[in-house]
Amino acid sequence: MPPPKHVPGPRTVYSTGVGRLCPDCGQAKNQCRCRGSQDRPMGDGKVRVRRETKGRKGKTVTTVSGLPVTEAELKDLGKELKQLCGTGGAVKDGVIEIQGDHCDKLLQTLIERGYPAKRAGG
Repeated sequence: MPPPKHVPGPRTVYSTGVGRLCPDCGQAKNQCRCRGSQDRPMGDGKVRVRRETKGRKGKTVTTVSGLPVTEAELKDLGKELKQLCGTGGAVKDGVIEIQGDHCDKLLQTLIERGYPAKRAGG
C-alpha cells in the first residue's frame, strides 16, 4: 500500500508556487480577502525600545518591537518616528528600525502616545 500523499491543511502559511499564504483562508497573502488577518495586531503588547549594533557592521540602530497595531498602522508610526528623529529607518517583520541611538526620544514619544513602552537591553 503506498503512503498517503501530503495534502496541505488550513494551517499552511507558505507555498513555493505562490509564496506567503493567509493562515485563515489559505489564499495568497496579497489576494487575501478575510478581514481577520489584516486587522489583527502584530505585536504582543509589550513595547520594547532597544539599541542594537550586532550584525550591522558596528552601526547603531534603535528598534521598537511588540507594538499592538496592524501592519498599516505600524508603517505609518514608523514613518512618523523616523521624521521625529530626522533619520532613516525601516519596518521589518513587525519591528521598527531607526538609524542611530534615539532610545530616550522614542521611549518618551511612545509613552506620550499611550503605549506601555519599556527600555530593553543593556
